[in-house]
Amino acid sequence: MPATFNFTLGADPQARDVVAQGLLTYNLEQMGRSNVYDNFELYARDADDEVVGGMFGHSGMGWLYIDYLWLQSGLRGEGLGAELIARAEDEARRRGCLGVFLYTYSFQAPGFYEKQGFEVMGILEDCPPGHQRIYLKKRLG
Repeated sequence: MPATFNFTLGADPQARDVVAQGLLTYNLEQMGRSNVYDNFELYARDADDEVVGGMFGHSGMGWLYIDYLWLQSGLRGEGLGAELIARAEDEARRRGCLGVFLYTYSFQAPGFYEKQGFEVMGILEDCPPGHQRIYLKKRLG
């Protein structure tokens, strides 16, 4: 007799915790501690201590993942982004990461990342419609 399941759609923090803990436990059995994610945050502040740029993400499974990177529009093209990337790479090395992974959109700055040594590893078309989501990686030496 086949099993019967009930399916629910929508936010359920308790169910989310069960799934997350189950996957974490399984992954730890397979890969050990390298699967555990550690948050990463790096901010640039001006002379008045105001945040003018920064990035955040996490590291795990041997990689540093940059989830968000932003600079004030007047500071773009001035080298601040390259400095943030260089410092993120230093932190990735300190954490023992093999490389850095991120994604950007075709209307953002894919050329900037390529200038920093990142290589395109995949493109998702029409995400959002009419644009591309571009996945990039950089192996660290």
